[in-house]
Amino acid sequence: MKKLLTLLLLGLISISVSARSISNVEQRGSWYYIYDEAGKKVKTLSASTLGDVKGWCSTFIVSQNGSWINLYDIDGRRLKTLSASSVGEVIAVSGNTFTTRKGNWIYTYDATGKRIHTRSR
Repeated sequence: MKKLLTLLLLGLISISVSARSISNVEQRGSWYYIYDEAGKKVKTLSASTLGDVKGWCSTFIVSQNGSWINLYDIDGRRLKTLSASSVGEVIAVSGNTFTTRKGNWIYTYDATGKRIHTRSR
């Protein structure tokens, strides 16, 4: 243990304690570019695959492709797919949540696609 601490202090071994976060999602033509907090492009995704980006926060991207709402991580991996008919229309992405409106109801979801709050309009 003492040797490991010495190597860590000397910088010979590094441990990443923070995950990368999304700083920007930019559309150019038929491509979306995902950038990390350092401004480095980390992923390029086809607009036909991703669909219409509704918004993003530091940990995920919310997009709609046809009748499906998809959540993607910074590496472009699909985290969750939700039916737009059951979720409603995405109206905002903020913090690490997204908000939808369906009829007279406003729903808030987390990054896993779990509904965490409901209120009337």
